[in-house]
Amino acid sequence: MSTFSPELEAFRARAIAFMEPHLAEFGQAARNGLSLDEDIALARRWQATKQAAGFAGITFPTEYGGAGLGQLEQVIFVEEESARGFPSPYFVISLSMPIPMMLRYATPEQKARFVPAALRGEQIWSQLFSEPSTGSDLAAVRTRATRDGDDWILSGQKVWTTFAQYSDYGVIVARSDPDAPKHRGLTYFFVDLKAPGVTVRPIKQLHGAEEFNEVFFDDVRIPDAWRLGEIGAGFRLAVETLMIERYTAASDETGFGPPLEALIAIARDTAINGRPATEDGRVRAVIARNWAVQQSLSSIHEKSVMELAAGREPGPEGSIHKLVGSRGRREVAVCALDLLGPGGLRFDAASHPRPKTDFAMSWMDQPTLRIAGGTDEMLLNTVAERILGLPQDYRPDKVAKA
Repeated sequence: MSTFSPELEAFRARAIAFMEPHLAEFGQAARNGLSLDEDIALARRWQATKQAAGFAGITFPTEYGGAGLGQLEQVIFVEEESARGFPSPYFVISLSMPIPMMLRYATPEQKARFVPAALRGEQIWSQLFSEPSTGSDLAAVRTRATRDGDDWILSGQKVWTTFAQYSDYGVIVARSDPDAPKHRGLTYFFVDLKAPGVTVRPIKQLHGAEEFNEVFFDDVRIPDAWRLGEIGAGFRLAVETLMIERYTAASDETGFGPPLEALIAIARDTAINGRPATEDGRVRAVIARNWAVQQSLSSIHEKSVMELAAGREPGPEGSIHKLVGSRGRREVAVCALDLLGPGGLRFDAASHPRPKTDFAMSWMDQPTLRIAGGTDEMLLNTVAERILGLPQDYRPDKVAKA
């Protein structure tokens, strides 16, 4: 029985009919072997192609170039797009966090200037929250925003900023009142990442890619008109930003690694003590355990889709999805590499990582997933407090709500 109505399944058919003719140019096979620069250039063309066909910004208002549809259409489109390996991830941050915040709080002139361009792939946006000494504790940011007439002067450093070297703009939280309690002394802005005083330094990862960056702000001037929300409301808006991206098909039961069927295929072609690896108890245990886990995660995803279909917000179960999926990805990758032997670690360092199709890349890249978007420790807290109902840890730094 389908979770979706006949109308939504008709939308799925329309989305697939749009995607299939573009598969050879933009799908996973076309991306294999591309450098990061080449892959992002391809992604920009794919984004423009989607926008021209009315499939960019599925939930965005039509007056800004979106499709004006609902969350369920977004779930369906992302599900089909991800299954075909289209280069959409480069715009996930832009279109799920900064641009929706702009639609909520920016002026009509700013929306008209930035939103359509982002939907066409002409702009990439970053989210500048984390700092070297303030990762999970967002309220402790030290980057300063000092008022200077009608402008603000930004000074400080952000880190782990995804694709900042390719970004045109970003949303940033900075400390505008050093004397206020830390949750109340922050203000939310958007900033031109090509402005004088902005320095972006890529961080090289284990597999050679540079998806993350340090970003330095040396007396960067931004107008007060680029402030979103009230002065001092930055913490609330930052939390709102992180909550905007609702639970969608982008949550992957494999932890965004290769499918379990790829491990089974390797096991069938590999011998252990003269017998197929599929007959080895240790290999069978990995396959069985991860099959059971992925079925459970699929059920969590199904529940979230049903919540959306009923007009309700999905709950915190997405934390389980990310936490367990990323751990399973590591176990599956380690088992595959053990079976492949030294040859399994061969990879082209000049090529963009392919964690969905390459077990070596998946193994080297998976620690990123266990940090980005919430560390394992933060997710465990969410599961403990919001799902199991356990009491929160004592937080002497947390200011009670007025």
